[in-house]
Amino acid sequence: MDVRLNSVRIDREPTTPMACLVDGFGREINYLRLSVTDRCNLRCFYCMRDEVTFLPKSEILSLEEMERLAASFIRLGVRKLRLTGGEPLVRPGVMGLIERLGAWVGSGELDELTLTSNGTLLAGQAVALYAAGVRRINVSLDTLDEYVFQRITRREGLADVLAGIDAARAAGIAVRVNMVAMSGINDAEFDKVIRWCGDHDCDLALIEVMPLGLAADHYLPLDMVREHLMQRWQLTPVDDHTGGPARYWRVEETGCRLAFITPMSHSFCAECNRVRVTCSGRLVLCLGQRDGVDLRPALRASEADVRLEREILSAIARKPAGHGFASGRPCAEIRPMWQLGG
Repeated sequence: MDVRLNSVRIDREPTTPMACLVDGFGREINYLRLSVTDRCNLRCFYCMRDEVTFLPKSEILSLEEMERLAASFIRLGVRKLRLTGGEPLVRPGVMGLIERLGAWVGSGELDELTLTSNGTLLAGQAVALYAAGVRRINVSLDTLDEYVFQRITRREGLADVLAGIDAARAAGIAVRVNMVAMSGINDAEFDKVIRWCGDHDCDLALIEVMPLGLAADHYLPLDMVREHLMQRWQLTPVDDHTGGPARYWRVEETGCRLAFITPMSHSFCAECNRVRVTCSGRLVLCLGQRDGVDLRPALRASEADVRLEREILSAIARKPAGHGFASGRPCAEIRPMWQLGG
């Protein structure tokens, strides 16, 4: 049965499995990034201010509400679920949620459950994450220098991050290091981090600064970075895709992959397959647009999910064609990443 609602197609009625979400531009939306908290134990300057006011508990979805929300998205066609924050592992009880979500991977209803973490708490949870069905994790690591780490994060903790990566790899979890490339901050470390990732069997993703925080002045186009790296490393393009915007190359000297994520210099909006939900239940359709819908009232109005799923469908129909960022310019009207869910 083909049901249409405001240009969004699903192949079965809401609350039935194996649906297919398609937006108004024909893009299949099969990837959800769900923030479990706005709190973080670091204060990376490109993400948040040092002094921030977090949301009151009453505005944060309970873990049970998050599980129910994820279930609705899975029924509507989401196949990949990534938990984000803030820092997701600071949320009390989050491992219970991860275990329950991981059961859907085991049943085949979800292809993959992943996590984006700053790594500081990862060492103590790596074994449990693997047992819950998590097989890949992205860890934010912008430098291997303790002084630069403190300059970026305004906190100590580099040793904890490195220990967390080692623990994840020992547990059998693949790790991709996410490094935001910032001119004048960490641009002298790319070779060092590539070598370190090779030694620790990790992929590396270099990410262009987006005009969402305080780092717009440090924007660095990655085409230029890649050209410089190719003078020192043998990089071979590979046709690997993990459901996101990364474009991968293999570093022949290490055997690991190097990805470039270029939201500014090369928009990947035409292939966008994802949406975000904040920890307060707001469905964010695009990082560069304010349009979205608050799903919390629908979650709390009824134990039934029909209204919730129809609001999701209606919102997906309004997903914009592109983010509209002007390269390198700060967008003060767009909320910072810690409020958007990573």
